[in-house]
Amino acid sequence: MAAPSDNAAGIAGAPGGETVGDVVHARIRSDILFGQLAPGERLRLDEASRRYGVSIGTMRELLNRLASEGLVVAEAQRGFEVAPASATEFREIAALRLLLEGHALALSFAAGDLDWEARVVAAHHKLAVTEHRMLAKTDADPTLVRQCDRAFHQALTSACGSRVLMETISSIHDRYLRYLSLAAIFRGDRSIQEHADLLACALARDAGRAARILKVHIDSCLDYALADGPPAWASGPAVPDQAPPARDVAPRMKSVRTTRRR
Repeated sequence: MAAPSDNAAGIAGAPGGETVGDVVHARIRSDILFGQLAPGERLRLDEASRRYGVSIGTMRELLNRLASEGLVVAEAQRGFEVAPASATEFREIAALRLLLEGHALALSFAAGDLDWEARVVAAHHKLAVTEHRMLAKTDADPTLVRQCDRAFHQALTSACGSRVLMETISSIHDRYLRYLSLAAIFRGDRSIQEHADLLACALARDAGRAARILKVHIDSCLDYALADGPPAWASGPAVPDQAPPARDVAPRMKSVRTTRRR
């Protein structure tokens, strides 16, 4: 069966001025970031074009675009596959996130106005509600929690005054988010408290304390994910998390995860 053309897929016109490519790019990107497409998974053009409802030519362009973002690997003879994941890369991404986000926090706290405060408070409220639902195991949605987490941190740095800095942080945060999904990280009350402390720092314009809290926040996630040695997802595809139970535990304690090869 031939792969569909973009028009045949029924999405030739996308709302909000987005192109077909923009919409499908966002879908594939989300599937990688939230673990629906596992590290090392082959992305065959014919299968991917049918799955996402676009032509093979469009799919090739999108996968090359994702390769430029570091989320897909393109090899001349083997085609495309989801970028591998490793403990080393997780540490590198975490260190870069800490460096850039810490700098952006200082700039944002100095320049933020009342509208900025309102954005931060609103983003934190949504994050806190979703985190408490996860903790209580009611309407738990790991993907929504991570989306709200990203939105809160983005709001904190949104008054930094540098578009390039914000774009760079956004890219790094997305790659960091992928590891949170692969490792099924949710640290329960500890994470909730750290986010509340960051909110308090923002309203008090205490950038120094915020940087220290951010370091604890990121380092604890690394400890949680890597304390037991090389994780299963570092050597091959892993099962994406399915609303894992909230865990208010010391950062270096982990529950056993079941993995399988695709």
